Amino acid sequence: MIRHEVLQQAKPRLNHANNAISGILTACRIPKDYFITKGKGESNITIHAGSYHLALRDAGIEMCNIMTYSSILPGIAQEIEKPECLTHGSVMETIMACATSEQGVRATAGIIFGMLYDRITGRKYGGLVCEYNGSMSEEEVRKQLRQSLEELYANGYDGNYDLMDIKVITESFIPRKRFGTALVALCFTDYLFPVIGTQPLGI
Repeated sequence: MIRHEVLQQAKPRLNHANNAISGILTACRIPKDYFITKGKGESNITIHAGSYHLALRDAGIEMCNIMTYSSILPGIAQEIEKPECLTHGSVMETIMACATSEQGVRATAGIIFGMLYDRITGRKYGGLVCEYNGSMSEEEVRKQLRQSLEELYANGYDGNYDLMDIKVITESFIPRKRFGTALVALCFTDYLFPVIGTQPLGI
């Protein structure tokens, strides 16, 4: 019912007084559902169309056009299972850690994230995410990621919020081919568009 009402509000309207079409006015869209994935790939040819693409393929998102965000999760964000089918050529917006190295050099990517809850109301406020890409071991990366998250939390959030539901995801390997890429990603599947109102086009 709610979705139907939003779609009804979203329809462009014809202003019969001046025969002008009005469009909807929205605030910034808010990412909602996301899934977690990771992968690795190696190539003797190149990185972008080689090891990186093969890492995306290992992660199951190679058919999408990848865009990356910075490191904030909205309060409405919730984790879901990876969809069985993703549309070829669609835009996949992500929070991603991606590490590329050469033969014999470890490539490690990692993400840590946690959700902030209001200490008084218990309401979920939003989330913080930290990424790592480099050549450290997974054990070292997990330690550094926790330190990074704690630093973010201590600078602006620890006074009013509790940091909970912390997750760490890593991918690491030593490529045997010329190039190697490891990646970890939170991939968003849908968005909330807050509707502010309508406005005549051209004004």
